[in-house]
Amino acid sequence: MRKVYRITRRVAVSNASVLILGETGVGKELIAGAVHQLSHRSGRPFVRVNCGALSESLLESELFGHVRGAFTGAVNNRTGRFEAAEGGTIFLDEINSTSLTLQVKLLRVLQEKEFERVGDTSTLRTDVRIIAASNRNLMDEVRAGRFREDLYWRLNVVPIEIPPLRDRREDVPALVSFFLDHYNELNDRYVAHIGPGTMEAMQDYHWPGNVRELQNYIERAVVMAETDELLIDLLPECVTSGNPGTIMSPSGEQPIDLDSATKSMVYMGLNQAGKESNDVYREVVDHVERELIAQVLRDCGGVQTKAATRLGMNRNTLHKKIKELGLDG
Repeated sequence: MRKVYRITRRVAVSNASVLILGETGVGKELIAGAVHQLSHRSGRPFVRVNCGALSESLLESELFGHVRGAFTGAVNNRTGRFEAAEGGTIFLDEINSTSLTLQVKLLRVLQEKEFERVGDTSTLRTDVRIIAASNRNLMDEVRAGRFREDLYWRLNVVPIEIPPLRDRREDVPALVSFFLDHYNELNDRYVAHIGPGTMEAMQDYHWPGNVRELQNYIERAVVMAETDELLIDLLPECVTSGNPGTIMSPSGEQPIDLDSATKSMVYMGLNQAGKESNDVYREVVDHVERELIAQVLRDCGGVQTKAATRLGMNRNTLHKKIKELGLDG
């Protein structure tokens, strides 16, 4: 994190584009805000846009604005976020969610500093610093054909990679102290002491939801505490039991990205296998393979030919795997 802070301070005084990378919940927006506040643009607007929350057409209108009659429902002219951020900074979160068509227009803004409102022919100039963020590896997205390579290199002038909380557990006490102060003041409480075993449990936990998850648990604990002490009983079972947390349930609870889910699942597999195991690879991989094949079979209505096509294997190989993994019952 010291490296993150050092890069943040150095890049802030420039006009360079910044690409912030990290899992969901690590604090990418906070770093973007710090870059803006430490820059010469701090007196101008800091405009946030969550690119993953809007459809392509709505996002284009949100970013660039539109003129009356541009589409159904456009009854008035509308100023876009780039115009609203004039002279300041625009933060494009989840930039990986944008379509290839919109990426072309973003590339033009980065290179030419100009754009058109949706439905308009006049070109507008803009003086805006762009900070983008992604919870996915954008180079992997480029290789998969989902993200333009030229836009990637324009955004990736100065990359800032924020490590997940599980890789900096020594930060947990300071974060707990900060969130306790914040939520004590917000709720007029005085939970100032940490009970036995509480901090140890939090530092041992895997934190799949990162700092945002920790923040949520501290807020809950402050609200539910009956004394001035943060007791281990106030933390959820996933923390106190050493379980690294829900990964991805079919119902969609606690959705996290695939990289985080994989790390969490391997962590659980290693813990379950124990340090004495001499076949950790098979124990973990068999679990993943079995669940993958089972879910694909369900999605394909049990039709092995369709499932084999989706899994990228021939039907005979799949049939053999189904028997080996005990899925033929």
